Amino acid sequence: MAPDGGPVRQLPGHPADIMTQAADKPAETAKSPNAPTEETVLSVKHYTDRMFAFRITRPGAFRFRSGEFVMIGLPGPTGKPLLRAYSIASPSWDEELEFFSIKVPDGPLTSKLQLIQPGDKVLLGRKSTGTLVHDALTPGKRLYLFSTGTGIAPFASIIRDPDTYERFEQVILTHTCREVGELKYGQDLVASLKDDPLVGEQAHRLVHYTTVTREPWHNQKRITTCMEDGQLYRDLGVPPLDPAVDRVMVCGSMDMINDIKALTEKAGLKEGSNASPAEFVIEKAFVG
Repeated sequence: MAPDGGPVRQLPGHPADIMTQAADKPAETAKSPNAPTEETVLSVKHYTDRMFAFRITRPGAFRFRSGEFVMIGLPGPTGKPLLRAYSIASPSWDEELEFFSIKVPDGPLTSKLQLIQPGDKVLLGRKSTGTLVHDALTPGKRLYLFSTGTGIAPFASIIRDPDTYERFEQVILTHTCREVGELKYGQDLVASLKDDPLVGEQAHRLVHYTTVTREPWHNQKRITTCMEDGQLYRDLGVPPLDPAVDRVMVCGSMDMINDIKALTEKAGLKEGSNASPAEFVIEKAFVG
C-alpha cells in the first residue's frame, strides 16, 4: 500500500518511501535468522507513471494474515538493505506475494524498485504485522474498506480471502484516486473475482465504489465528501454508519485517514486493535 492522492503511504501502498524504525536499523548479518530473504520477481505491471504492481516468490515458511504488511526492499549503496513497509496485496493462501506501489522519482527505494524486471531479486522481511485484519474487528454485518491510491493494497488481499465473506454479509470497497487511470488496478482485481475459485460465488456481495478527485469522472469527489453529504449511502442503498452492524478498515493518505476516523467516531464506532477488537481500524504504519 502506498501513498497517494489519496493513500498513504507516502502511504500507499504503498507504502512507499516512508521510513520505519525497522528500515533504519543496521543491516542484519547474512547468518542472522531475522535477515531478509532474497526473492525472485515473477511479474511486473505498470498502471500509470505513478503506480505499478509486482509479484515475487513466497518462501515456504512465510506466513501472514490477509491485510498485513511486511518489509521489502533492495540492497543499499553501502551494503545495508534499504527496506520499507509494504502491504501484501495477495491473500494469505496465495503461493506468490503481490505488492502495489507508488513511484517516487527521488525516493530512496521506489526510484529503484520501479525499475525491477522478472528475474530480478528483492529482499523480503521474515515477519508480517498490521492492524487491517479481521481479528482486530468485532463481528458485524457490513464491512467498509476505505482506500485511496495504493492504499487499496491490503484490501486487495482481504477481498480475495474466503474468511471475509464468512464474517460479513456485504463488503464495500471504496477507492479514491487523483486520476482515472489509477483506478485500473482495483477495477481489474474486482472484475477477476467472479472467476476466482475460492470467492467467485461470493463476489456478488462485494461492492466497488470509486471516486476521482482531479479528472472528470461520474463521481468526482473525495470519499469523505460522499460520506458527509450522504451520497455514498444513497448510492449504495444502505443507512449511514451504524456501530451495531458496520465495521470499517481504512488505508490511504494521512488526511483521508484522519477525516474518516473523525467521521466513524462521530457515528459511534470505536477504534480497535489486535489486542482489543472494536468497530474500526486504520493502518498507522504508513502515516508520516
